[in-house]
Amino acid sequence: MSKPIILVSSVTYAIKSKEILFENGIKAYVERVPKTAKSGCGYGVYVPKDVDMAETILKEYDIRILGRFDGTDTK
Repeated sequence: MSKPIILVSSVTYAIKSKEILFENGIKAYVERVPKTAKSGCGYGVYVPKDVDMAETILKEYDIRILGRFDGTDTK
C-alpha cells in the first residue's frame, strides 16, 4: 500500500504546507523521505486522504510542489 507524500522544496515549506492544509480541513503530517531524484530536501507532507485536493490547495497558496512520493520510488 502506498503512502502519498507531496514533495516540497524545503522543511520550512513542508511545515507551512501542513499548516495550510489543516486550516483547510485536510489532515497532513511532515515526513522525512528517502533521497530520490525528485525529493529535493528530503521532506514532504504525508496526506492520508484527498491528495489531489491538497495539491490544488497548496498551489493556490503558491507552494512549489516537486512531485509525489509513494514509498516505492527509492532511487
